[in-house]
Amino acid sequence: MQREATSWAAAEFKDIDLGDQRLNKRAVLLAERLAEKPTASIPSACGGWEETAAAYRFLAQDELDWRDILAPHWQSSAERMRACEVVLCIQDTTELDFNGQAIAGLGPLSYEAQRGLYLHPTYAVTPAREPLGVLDAYMWARAQGCGWRSPRHQGKYHWTEGYERVAEQATALPATRLVYVTDRESDIMALMIKAKELGHPADWLLRSQHNRTLPGGGKLWEQVTAGEPVGRIHFTLAARQAQPARAVRQQVWAQRVALPDAAGGVVSATCIVAREVDPPAGVKPIEWRLLSNREVNDLDAAAQLIDWYRARWEVELFFHVLKNGCRVEALQLASMARLERALALFMVVARGGGGNSDSRLTGC
Repeated sequence: MQREATSWAAAEFKDIDLGDQRLNKRAVLLAERLAEKPTASIPSACGGWEETAAAYRFLAQDELDWRDILAPHWQSSAERMRACEVVLCIQDTTELDFNGQAIAGLGPLSYEAQRGLYLHPTYAVTPAREPLGVLDAYMWARAQGCGWRSPRHQGKYHWTEGYERVAEQATALPATRLVYVTDRESDIMALMIKAKELGHPADWLLRSQHNRTLPGGGKLWEQVTAGEPVGRIHFTLAARQAQPARAVRQQVWAQRVALPDAAGGVVSATCIVAREVDPPAGVKPIEWRLLSNREVNDLDAAAQLIDWYRARWEVELFFHVLKNGCRVEALQLASMARLERALALFMVVARGGGGNSDSRLTGC
């Protein structure tokens, strides 16, 4: 006899509506099973052959959209966000490599010989790096011979639409400040213009990739660092891969600038440059160049934005949990659509994988 799922999964999926109570119950039970044994295969995670067969039937429901599976998690995440003063909404892309598996619908990855799909979620955490949930996601495979993204997901599409989804959340959570945090790939004028058009319902904070020419003729980064620094900060950089943890001290500049757009207008933004001072011998200095709509009037404000940007590492930990803790790249399913349904469940399972991995940033 199957036991009824009454743990975290029942609470997380309490409002699930897949159009059939049997599907609702199966989704909750399958999420619970996958969480109990995240590194196991689906047959190993399920309680016997009957339950395994039911799990595969669930994933084979062609009328079932993976977004419907995630919908109750999105709602639960919003409820957690409602209790927070600030929420960092971190967005990034990762490759999922299913090379060698006969899964219909996949495409080449960065290396043409590899086959898989791209996952681009928005992952919400508190400034203290407590994971709150996945707010949004895109999944796609590219066609053979085209760029690493499909045309629908090039540049401005998923970054700009990702901001729009966060902005929609912000209007529904007026007591919570949402901050859209992204890496260099999102440094596109379309995102900043869209935020300006919407009235900045959510803040944005991104890593600058383009040393733009300013209306006065100077270059962005050089103009900012030509001024007086606002001060210095220090923090402990956590150990990552083969790099041991180490202390980092940075000098910080901040300046309000006017960034030109293609239509002849400008977007007002704050540019922050944080440059490492006296790094260890043989170690590349850490330098971050950040852009944000937020005003920065002193070192504390600059340090806060740098701290929030550093929390972007939490989405990398989330990807690590998906790939290594949940072993999603070992899933053996017949089609990309079935894979997407499984990944929707695994994203909920992996939600608790992030943590406060390094010390808080302090002024000095």
